[in-house]
Amino acid sequence: MASPQNVLLLQIDADLRSMQVGSIMRKVKSRTWKKQRYFRLQDDCATIWYKSKKTGNAHSTFSISDVEAVREGHQSEVLLSIADEFPPERCFTLVFRGRRGNLDLVAESWEEARTWVTGMRKLMENLENMGEQEKLDQWICDWFKKADKNGDGRMNFKEVRDLLKMMNMDMNEHHAMHLFKLADKSESGTLEDEEFVLFYKMLTERAEVRQLFQQFSSDGHTLSLRDLKEFLREGQLEQDSVEEHVAEIIQRYEPSDTAKMRQAMTINGFLVYLGSAEGSVFNPARKQVYQDMNQPLCHYFISSSHNTYLMENQLRGQSSVEGYIRALSRGCRCVEVDCWDGPNGEPIVYHGHTLTSKILFKDVVSVVDQYAFKASQYPVILSMENHCSVEQQRVLALHLTRILGHKLLQNALEGKSDGGLPSPEDLKGKVLLKGKKIGGLGVSLSALGEDSLVGDVSEEDDLAEIDEENRHNDTIRRKTKRSSPHLSKELSDCVVYCKSVRFSSFKHSRVHSKFYEISSFTEFKAKKHMKEAGEEFVNHNSRQLTRVYPSGFRTDSSNFNPQEMWSVGCQIVALNFQTAGVEMDLNDGLFSQNGRCGYVLKPSFMRSAEKQFDPEHPQMTDGSGPFTLTIRVISGQQLPKVNQKEGSIVDPLVRVEIHGVQLDQSKMETHHIENNGFNPIWDKTLQFTVYVPELALVRFVVEDYDKTSKNDFVGQFTLPFSCIQQGYRHIHLLSKDGTRIAPSSLFVHIRITQRM
Repeated sequence: MASPQNVLLLQIDADLRSMQVGSIMRKVKSRTWKKQRYFRLQDDCATIWYKSKKTGNAHSTFSISDVEAVREGHQSEVLLSIADEFPPERCFTLVFRGRRGNLDLVAESWEEARTWVTGMRKLMENLENMGEQEKLDQWICDWFKKADKNGDGRMNFKEVRDLLKMMNMDMNEHHAMHLFKLADKSESGTLEDEEFVLFYKMLTERAEVRQLFQQFSSDGHTLSLRDLKEFLREGQLEQDSVEEHVAEIIQRYEPSDTAKMRQAMTINGFLVYLGSAEGSVFNPARKQVYQDMNQPLCHYFISSSHNTYLMENQLRGQSSVEGYIRALSRGCRCVEVDCWDGPNGEPIVYHGHTLTSKILFKDVVSVVDQYAFKASQYPVILSMENHCSVEQQRVLALHLTRILGHKLLQNALEGKSDGGLPSPEDLKGKVLLKGKKIGGLGVSLSALGEDSLVGDVSEEDDLAEIDEENRHNDTIRRKTKRSSPHLSKELSDCVVYCKSVRFSSFKHSRVHSKFYEISSFTEFKAKKHMKEAGEEFVNHNSRQLTRVYPSGFRTDSSNFNPQEMWSVGCQIVALNFQTAGVEMDLNDGLFSQNGRCGYVLKPSFMRSAEKQFDPEHPQMTDGSGPFTLTIRVISGQQLPKVNQKEGSIVDPLVRVEIHGVQLDQSKMETHHIENNGFNPIWDKTLQFTVYVPELALVRFVVEDYDKTSKNDFVGQFTLPFSCIQQGYRHIHLLSKDGTRIAPSSLFVHIRITQRM
């Protein structure tokens, strides 16, 4: 069963027809692991099926929607390792969303590779351009295919019952049979394409939405312009431009041409509108770059990665340039490089004195050159931990200048040498090196003598902290001796606005520090300063950049809570992007606004040295809080199964969490619904007080209730308080990896009122 749009695609596109016939290609995992597999596009134009050519038994599938990008040629470490065996025109890589590994393939000919690369991109573009209704239609087709076990294009009642369990629903068998018979118009005892669609529509009848629709409908059948205007004002709590907006909504979302001509909206159009981006909890206007990008760099929160080269943990994990590609593609604007002396005079990148694998520094720089500005044009900071000898430091500088060329900022901007940090707008398309530097801004060392080059090369604060806080702890053994006390002239000259300096005290910084200097803190030191002198920390960060990174004790590459660091204005809060969890949910939530450009403007009370803000004891802020946030959690739709045991069905509950300053930290949850992840109804109202809305994030979490053990994670969505749309809204859930779980959602009503 394929959607009409995909049927048309197959009819008119030669590449897709060739993909449907299938191809034998090599699946490559390493230089020594290259196996032939038979790949074929399924009739639904949404799934790729493949199996072993040799045995023909085991097979796998993946959805086109799982693929994030297609890279041609030797653009992965695996394909680079076999570059001498297969030419680039026969090679390509499928990059999957989230933390799933890539699929590296070698076609039998360059023509076949071109067919698959072009075809995959067409299918991805088609999926990207689909409306919510089309995506839902595709989802229905996918379920039909899963349920049709014998592949005859029909479903008997047993297959329907199995389908309901797969769809996370425990339905009364008599009710299921009743719906089955109603849908079986041909009275054949089976459901075909159109009959299955009818069955699905009856199954997904949204009683809560129909009730809402009829509440505002004058005639009980449609919403007139007047009805819809009233809904936007009273239901959606919209005030601005409602008059012009009403007719536009009908034209955009109403599927019936007859209703459009009458300037009315049917229940179907109402559902499409509520499920659209406009009906989402996230204000679409905040998804564009809407903030002032002309402030100094220190006035922004900057999306930042720690140990970017690691794909797993920091003791034995794999190092890969893929870590940089994934971070930069997500809008990360500060990546970390740990550099060490390598063989043959080539510096390497890895987590020193551990069993993590090693990659070449020049390969990292090449990837930064290629991917730095694909997701965002705003500047990328290369945070360097330098452990190299002077000789290999010169090689570092050579690779930076030759590969990055004009993208590498090597001189202070005209008129910006003494007046404070430049802005993200000033630095568009530029890569800034963060590292040690001898001398001040604009000072070249080419004329200085060797004696001037003695100094710390790398901060290594994590090692110092481990030694300081737990001198007798034997669980982590790493050398703390510094690699070299010398810094090469060439590498020093590559550092301009991000000169790394050791932090002494806030008082010392206030008197002596330069605006282009940056200090790094481990999470523990940052917390200590935050508790002892929160107000001074905020003040410090209004003038200078600060980087905070995870403690060296986190050998599993877990993360700390970034919200605490943002609450004192720290800009570069570096997290392990490869590790899923609430910390990365918060990071993704904060940077989901402002066009996902990787920069978010700090509140005005954090940008001025004159203003006093203590996150431990916040006074009234610019937002004139406190606010009351009232969330009525109404229902859920098509929640995914988390326990794959046969017959297992989700018992969902919803928890809403507020993350912000300490005073705002809170959470509340609904009761759980037994055996219904398909269309649970909670209708539970939760209420919160938010004192500093400018720093608050709201996280919606769905869990599978378990009375005997820890609840299983089902999905989540996190967004800034400032980006919330009031009214009746859908929340489109994300997986642990931060990817969309279509069409899973929550339906809520939100109201924000100012407390007097």
